[in-house]
Amino acid sequence: MNIEQLRQYCLNKKAVTEAFPFDKDTLVFKVLGKMFALFPLEKWEAGEGWVNLKCDPDYALELRESYESIQPGWHMSKTNWNSVLIYKGELSPALVLKLIDHSYDMVVKGMPKKMRESLQ
Repeated sequence: MNIEQLRQYCLNKKAVTEAFPFDKDTLVFKVLGKMFALFPLEKWEAGEGWVNLKCDPDYALELRESYESIQPGWHMSKTNWNSVLIYKGELSPALVLKLIDHSYDMVVKGMPKKMRESLQ
């Protein structure tokens, strides 16, 4: 998968915006202002594409034990975020999309009820 496919996948979700809140190289996707995916563009340009995704802590550990390409979130909470190394080719596109969905759902689940209802 390439960055544009993943970008479009993220943008097709409800109430998602993209921005560069940290620097010109870190593309961030948010749902109702809450981050769920961070793409370091300089790594993608260098052929080493990866993404930071929010994850349930128990599921995060399970994934890290099962896949070399899923590691504790770089520059993020190691409990709640994973770095998903797409460039290694170990992960199927379906799994990557599932992990993006999971991240989005985790962020939505943590929102106040009124915010969650606005997505209906």
